[in-house]
Amino acid sequence: MTRVIAFGECMVELSLVTAETAEIGYAGDTYNTAVYLSRLGRRVAYATALGRGDRFSRGILERMAAEGIETDLVTEVEGRLPGLYAIERDAAGERSFFYWRGEAPVREYLRFADEARLARAFGEAELVYLSGISLAVIGEAGRARMLELLSRAAQAGTAIAFDPNYRARLWPSSQTARAALEAIAPFCRFLSFGAADLAALHEGPAAEVARAWAAQGVEVVQRNEDRTVRVHSGAGVESFAPEPCGEVVDTTGAGDSFNAAYLAARLAGDPVAASVAAARALAACVVARRGAIIPREAHP
Repeated sequence: MTRVIAFGECMVELSLVTAETAEIGYAGDTYNTAVYLSRLGRRVAYATALGRGDRFSRGILERMAAEGIETDLVTEVEGRLPGLYAIERDAAGERSFFYWRGEAPVREYLRFADEARLARAFGEAELVYLSGISLAVIGEAGRARMLELLSRAAQAGTAIAFDPNYRARLWPSSQTARAALEAIAPFCRFLSFGAADLAALHEGPAAEVARAWAAQGVEVVQRNEDRTVRVHSGAGVESFAPEPCGEVVDTTGAGDSFNAAYLAARLAGDPVAASVAAARALAACVVARRGAIIPREAHP
């Protein structure tokens, strides 16, 4: 099976339980999606940079191995540590994040990695998945090189999937983030966005932006705040009304898991409606438990 490659940052996650205790895990938006894609039967590799030999970098590699994620595109950097974040939740399960990631080696991934090897891997992949966070952390020079790699991969027939996942603190300005989004969109086969993220980057209605991308051949999944979903493509728009939502404990990883199940279904040849249903089912399981990545036994 040709594999999926996800690129981005896997961080140490401190999930705050009380004012004095926390659970340690490993997560990151594209890493979360990679885990769920692997559990759904896709062959998956993760491209990132970690430290070498420290407890936390070893922990991340061990978790990747346990999830069946290939690590040949992971670069280990001596004397560096992966990023760290803490997460706390309010009574409704909404999250607040606190980050320590300024020295994370993934910020210089394209300096440390074998770029020729990465280009070959991208060109041979079934799909390459990344996010706005992936593009933000590698900086302006890294983005330029990554966009060139993605352009060449798309020309070779690789599907590119992207979620803007906008985090203002990671970008010099919203204009820079919007420019990056507009630069990558023409290469994409799939583009999935939360309406709030797009609203922070575009002044016009989300549906108009989505239609413009769809006219370029992109399949665009619009996830709205009212839990409606609209999928825009060259064939038109398919709309899906909200479904009853069960208990919400923690919304961390909701979009990441949605994207994984949607992409897995579409890569398997499922129609849009079945793919949205699968995505919603997985996301509902994820938000009912604490943490971005739920235990295997809880996976539907």
